Amino acid sequence: MTEALEATRRLLSYIDASPTPFHAVAESQRLLEAAGYSELSEAEAWELIPGDKRYVIRNQSTLIAFEVGQLPPVRGGFRLIGAHTDSPNLRLKPKPEFVKENYRQLGVEPYGGVLLATWLDRDLSLAGRVLVEGEASPRLLKVERTLCRVPNVAIHLNREVNSKGLLVNKQKHLPPVIGLGGKDDAEGWLHALLAQELGIDAGQIEGWDLQLYDVVPSVVSGFDEELIHAPRLDNLASCHAALEALCSVANTPAEHGRVVALYDHEEVGSRSAEGADSPFLASVLERIVLSRGGGAEDLHRAKAKSAFLSADMAHAVHPNYSDLSEPHHMPRLNEGPVLKTNNNMRYATNAVSSRLFTRACQAAEVPLQHFVNRSDLACGSTIGPITAARLGIPTADVGNPMLSMHSVREMAGSQDHDAMTRAMSQFLTLV
Repeated sequence: MTEALEATRRLLSYIDASPTPFHAVAESQRLLEAAGYSELSEAEAWELIPGDKRYVIRNQSTLIAFEVGQLPPVRGGFRLIGAHTDSPNLRLKPKPEFVKENYRQLGVEPYGGVLLATWLDRDLSLAGRVLVEGEASPRLLKVERTLCRVPNVAIHLNREVNSKGLLVNKQKHLPPVIGLGGKDDAEGWLHALLAQELGIDAGQIEGWDLQLYDVVPSVVSGFDEELIHAPRLDNLASCHAALEALCSVANTPAEHGRVVALYDHEEVGSRSAEGADSPFLASVLERIVLSRGGGAEDLHRAKAKSAFLSADMAHAVHPNYSDLSEPHHMPRLNEGPVLKTNNNMRYATNAVSSRLFTRACQAAEVPLQHFVNRSDLACGSTIGPITAARLGIPTADVGNPMLSMHSVREMAGSQDHDAMTRAMSQFLTLV
C-alpha cells in the first residue's frame, strides 16, 4: 500500500468514527493526545511555556489545538489552519416521535444545504449526544445498526419523476420510517430506544442533540483504487488533514505558534458561540499572548505577523456537468490541493495571502490547482472571509477537489489527502 493510500485509509477511519461534530471532536481529541497534546479549560487560568502542546474544546463540537512558539508571539506570530466539523444532514426535532398510517416516524429538520434526494432510500441510524440526569457531560451516542429509512415513492405513483425531477418537500417527505405502530405508540418509544442504547432508565434522559447518518462505511474505490466514497468529506477531510499536519510537526520546534481551529456550524453561517464568527479563536490567541507576558499591543503585532489557511473542500470538474465549471479553472481529482479565489470575497484569497501556501506546496512537492466559480453562477463561501474579517489576519482559502458535495455520500481522489496534509505541514513550518 502506498503512503498516500495509507493516509487516505486513516481519513476514512476518522470519518466513520465521526457521524456528528461531537464525535469528530472526540476523535480529534484522541489523535491529539496520542501526539502529546493535553486539554485546557476555558474556565481556568492558562500558564504556557514555549513548546506547550494544548487544546481547548467548546460545546463538544469545536476544538482549537495549538503549539506555543519558541519566540514570544509578538516576535514569531502564528500559523493557523481552520476547518469545520459539521456537514449537511437531517436533525431530529425536539418532539420527533409520531405515528402516521401505522408507520412510526421521526420529525426531522434539514441542517445546512442538504442535497435532499440523496437521503432517500438509504440505510440510516441515529448519532449525537444525550444529556443524562446527574451527569455533567452529555454522553455520545452512535447507534451502529440500521434504524430507519426515508422511502421514495414508487415511479408508478410519480410517473414524471424522471422527466421533471424529484421535488422533495422538507416537511412532508423527509420524516424517516423507523417502524410500525398504532395510536398507542405515538410517543415514548424514542426515549426507550435511547435508554436501551445507553444502559440507563428512560426517565434519566434530559435532552439530546441527535441527527441521522448513513451507516454504510467509507470505501476506497475505482479501477486503480484512485477514488474514495464517503459521507462528510466536506469537511472532515480538511479537519483530518489539519490534525495530521499539526501532529506531524510536533517534534519540530518553530519560532511561531501553530494553531488548528475546527469549528462547528459553518454550514449554517457560523454565527454561534462555537462558530467561526464567535470570538473563540480571538480569545485563544489573546490568552496565549497574555500567558507569554504580552499585552494588547503585543497581540496586535502578533496578528500582523500571522497567516491563516481556511481549509474547505473544492468543486472538481464533473464529467457529466463540465459546463458548470469555469472553463479555465477546472480542478481534477488526484491532481493536488486547490487554491480558491473569488473577487467578491466569498473566499478570502488574494495574491499576498496565497503566497505562503503556494510556497508550502512547492516545498512539499505537490501540485497546486486553482478554482474560480463561473461568473454567471452564485459562489458559496467558507470560514475564510469570516475569520479574516474578525481577526484581521491575511487568509487564503484552499481545499481538496471533490464531487457530490453535500450529498449523503461524497466522492474524492485517494491521492489528494496525503498531498494536502504534506502541504499543510509545510505551511505550519515555513517562516
